[in-house]
Amino acid sequence: MKIVMAIIKPFKLEEVRDALTGIGVHGLTVTEVKGYGRQKGHTEIYRGAEYAVNFLPKLKVEVAVATDQVKKVTERFSSSRSIKRCGSAPANRTPMRSDPRNSHRNVMENSPMTLKNIFGAVLAALALAVFAIDPAMAQDATINKADTTWMMTAAVLVLVMTVPGLALFYGGLVRSKNMLSMLMQVGYTVCIVILIWVIYGYSVAFTGGNDFFGGFSKAFLAGIANDTKAVTFSDRVALQELVFVMFQATFAAITASLLLGSVAERMKFSAVALFIPLWVTFVYFPIAHMVWYWAGPDGIVDAAKAVAAATGDAKVKAQAALEALQADAGYIFKLGALDFAGGTVVHINSGIAGLVGCLIVGKRLGYGKELMPPHSLVMTYIGAMLLWFGWFGFNAGSNLEATGSAITAFVNTFVATAAAAIAWVLIEWLIKGKPSLLGLVSGIVAGLVAITPASGFAGPMGGLILGLVAGVVCFFFCTVVKNMFKYDDALDVFGIHAVGGIIGAIGTGIVAAPSMGGVGITDYTGPILKVASPDYDIAGQVLIQAQAVGITILWSGIISAILFYIVKMIVGLRPTPDQEREGLDITDHGERAYN
Repeated sequence: MKIVMAIIKPFKLEEVRDALTGIGVHGLTVTEVKGYGRQKGHTEIYRGAEYAVNFLPKLKVEVAVATDQVKKVTERFSSSRSIKRCGSAPANRTPMRSDPRNSHRNVMENSPMTLKNIFGAVLAALALAVFAIDPAMAQDATINKADTTWMMTAAVLVLVMTVPGLALFYGGLVRSKNMLSMLMQVGYTVCIVILIWVIYGYSVAFTGGNDFFGGFSKAFLAGIANDTKAVTFSDRVALQELVFVMFQATFAAITASLLLGSVAERMKFSAVALFIPLWVTFVYFPIAHMVWYWAGPDGIVDAAKAVAAATGDAKVKAQAALEALQADAGYIFKLGALDFAGGTVVHINSGIAGLVGCLIVGKRLGYGKELMPPHSLVMTYIGAMLLWFGWFGFNAGSNLEATGSAITAFVNTFVATAAAAIAWVLIEWLIKGKPSLLGLVSGIVAGLVAITPASGFAGPMGGLILGLVAGVVCFFFCTVVKNMFKYDDALDVFGIHAVGGIIGAIGTGIVAAPSMGGVGITDYTGPILKVASPDYDIAGQVLIQAQAVGITILWSGIISAILFYIVKMIVGLRPTPDQEREGLDITDHGERAYN
């Protein structure tokens, strides 16, 4: 394997790319460089003398190819008269490149002729030089097979969280006459959301557009192949974009499925079938874009290096380019909010939508007058444990790499979950006199929810604290608050997911602090620009986290309410009273779970 590199004029890029595609070579990496070729108007001081220096921007193009392809690729590069230098070298050789940003090493007007100048002129005249390039120093983002394997596994784990995990968890909590209805609604949601995601959802959530919506440049997965790269959180480390697409598809699917628990046993299937596509389009995709979309570290690091190297007007332009890249992000991301795996995007979002839904759809017939116990806590227990199992993909997978942050999230998914479960069981035992299995599994889910936004930021003891707090507070909301206000949040989506998500999202601002054992915030530009990274401000970060929570609550609550009313006008939300009494298994699907 060898790396072939050339310096070209910008307008020749597409010609070179097409030429390489014609011989089956892909994966071209392009970086702007300066210092090749002459220009006028730029002056620089060197050793007390002022020189007019040639500093026109050029493009450096690099591609890794098999040894037997080097000649073909070099010929394609050299066929253009705009190419200044090109060459290849074994990938394991020591780099021998001069720094093009050191202006005194390039052609200078009024400078004395030296052997170095002559040698450089000869190289330019020949238009061919050999450069030995270490892949670690090449500008191409690398893909690690271990990361790919891990992320494919993580995507499947999140799918298992939903089907069968969440479906069984919810199914066991409803009455037996609605078991199949719950399974059907969750299964349908997963399938329809995955289809919508690959048609336009991914593009709306994860491409540039504005602060609230992406665009449609990747609708129908346009331009995405199995070798297309997506950025991660590390400079020059990439992931196959199709893997990222499907990983995020599972997040969209489970988020939409979660809210169904609030309206369980009384929202008919036709209403669900219409509501879910509308909800993911106008609620989930925009919030995912606001919280998680950014340009990635590679371009930002390059832009910061350009700022550090430039002077005068060039530095102003480079700074503007850096700021433009930093502005290419979602609104909540630009606020500086931290959400590692979906406290706002998934849990607060679905929990608030569920609360709105249960208020608009109304209470189940007999609610508050008849006992409505879970028909199978065994099914609920199985579902809860599958949720915990799959949640390792949810949290640790959100790192997008099998690195230290993934391990942090992995550990926290154990610790916080166990802490919340024990807290719930103990408080229930203290207040009600007996610890229940339902309380145990509810505490497990509350802990998983609370640690989600902090999973990669908090230390294990910070995760433990979040879990303890979530176990107690979510118990209080699912019992005292729910009974006080008498809303029929059938499966406690608001009490666990919204409340637990809020605790986790705001708490992230505290437990992410290095002084609390957290990892703090990654500064991609400070070390390059030689600017000291600001100290972590707990109060300031908590305020930012609260803003993110508030925006999510308002967006989800208002738009979800509008969508529920639209669906109510078109197909209605509820079955008839007789159909509801008979059960949705028979009236919606013509089947029974148990015969």
